[in-house]
Amino acid sequence: MATAIGQELVALLPRLRRFALVLSRSQPLADDLVQGACERALAKADSWTPGTRFDAWMFRILRNHWIDHLRRLRTEGMMEDVEAQTHLIGDSGEDPIISKIALAEVQRAIDSLPQEQREVLALVCGEDLTYREAAEVLNVPIGTVMSRLARARRRLVEMTAAA
Repeated sequence: MATAIGQELVALLPRLRRFALVLSRSQPLADDLVQGACERALAKADSWTPGTRFDAWMFRILRNHWIDHLRRLRTEGMMEDVEAQTHLIGDSGEDPIISKIALAEVQRAIDSLPQEQREVLALVCGEDLTYREAAEVLNVPIGTVMSRLARARRRLVEMTAAA
């Protein structure tokens, strides 16, 4: 029976491909769909009833093959070679590592500051207190807060810029 539908199948190929392009919007995928539908039709040629519309039967097979493809994609996920996709934008992973290293350097530099400079730095830069509020917390004049903060910042720049 497969040989009986062979000529009709060949004549229907351009229409099947158009329909597959409508479904998939991808020429390579449309070609794969048509090939798969033809394979299914040939394997199940005995299920076609002569005298019925062959094109409707083939379009149904093609559409069912497309639905099966979509279901398979949902369960398997997209299968593409990422290395071949040069247009993809991604993170190499270096930036987060470099950021962590820099953060560790800054933390070591802060830890090496004198206690009074660390306190002012934490209150003003970390806790976002004003100079006046930090002065009240530390019970020191506002000028002392400003000078300690200036020395702490200068020392941090010196220690982290050299690295």
